[in-house]
Amino acid sequence: MRKMVSIQAPVISIMAASDTPESKYAYSPGICVLPDGRLVGSMDYGGPAVTNYYGEIYLSDDNGLTWRKVHTFDFCHARPFTAGDLLYVIGHRIQLETLPDGRDHEVLSDLCIICSADRGEHWSETAMLTHGKRWHQAPSNVLYRNGSVYLVMEEQIYSDIDTWAVSTFAPVLMRACVTDNLLYPESWTFADRLPFRDAVDLNRTDLFGIPFYPYDRRHNVEVGGGRCCEPLGWLETNVVCFNDPRHVLYQPNTLYLWMRAHTGLTGYAAIAKVTEQPDGSMTTSLVQVPSGRTMVYVPCPGGQMKFHILYDEISGYYWLLSTQATDSMIRPDCMPQDRWGLPNNERQRLQLFFSKNCWDWCFAALIDRCDQPNMSRQYASMIISGDDLCILCRSGDERARNAHNSNMITFSRIHHFRELLY
Repeated sequence: MRKMVSIQAPVISIMAASDTPESKYAYSPGICVLPDGRLVGSMDYGGPAVTNYYGEIYLSDDNGLTWRKVHTFDFCHARPFTAGDLLYVIGHRIQLETLPDGRDHEVLSDLCIICSADRGEHWSETAMLTHGKRWHQAPSNVLYRNGSVYLVMEEQIYSDIDTWAVSTFAPVLMRACVTDNLLYPESWTFADRLPFRDAVDLNRTDLFGIPFYPYDRRHNVEVGGGRCCEPLGWLETNVVCFNDPRHVLYQPNTLYLWMRAHTGLTGYAAIAKVTEQPDGSMTTSLVQVPSGRTMVYVPCPGGQMKFHILYDEISGYYWLLSTQATDSMIRPDCMPQDRWGLPNNERQRLQLFFSKNCWDWCFAALIDRCDQPNMSRQYASMIISGDDLCILCRSGDERARNAHNSNMITFSRIHHFRELLY
């Protein structure tokens, strides 16, 4: 392989864009590829101009040069995937509840799924996989193994929190046979629940400097300049499998959860594992290293933001698409007013890495970047199509409300991406 460690993949096309960027925001790009090369993209809209989050599905038959919208669905945070001869999109609803003071409040709601039997041209009615639950996720990866499809959704276990609820999320690995009808709840096996709050003793993480800022388990804490840090947690989970018996973490019938780590720092992801039991049930637990110690945090470039992991069978490498931080050590009270969130919450640069073991990551490419504080390249999803890597990105240009609330979903393609290995 020839050495190439810095490229930029220009945006090829805009899949979707908001017509009112100040009040309607473009979120949650998800992508999959069909056996004939057709690209399937999904996204959703939210914001003050949107009464309830809703999603859209797009198709491209010319390698992403152009896209056509084919369906609108009534849920969000979704991702497309295939199982057998069928195409699915899975996500969850967000409901608006009115508070006593008259303000609308967004509440996470149940898992939803739709299906297409004709390569995405037409779609089923929305089917409910749960009732009376609160779920969350982002369009993270999908894994296929032993005739089953695996993906993770996150259930909010506790509701006694008045801020961002990532401390209450339990990453729930879901498994289904690829030949079953996945519109039915009984087709799915759900792992047991392990919320961050119950799993992690923050008094035992002080040698990592985690939590980085002062914290409270139920409320946000002001850390300077009017900026707040919410309770620590994990979210936006990818599922990873190690097939090499030489890997230290290799265990038969065990999969690992690689999660965005909300700590106030950069460069860490959170992990847990799921063990498939002989009776078919799945048990979620923390990871023990050879010393017997428990591990929650692992090195991961961009692990402080939503990232996407893919395993490439051809190269034998894991690929990581994530957000690059450049200035996470600035004091919060010294940050420019137009910069979003905490210092570790930069969203302007999209980067690509590769790894033999999902632990030691080598820089492959700077995929894209933008310089204005309200612009962004974030929350990207990727899929392998032949020799190319196809990327959908939550992007913001100069019209975007801020770095978080993007106004378009863009598509890029890295040709012959395996040539980035060195």
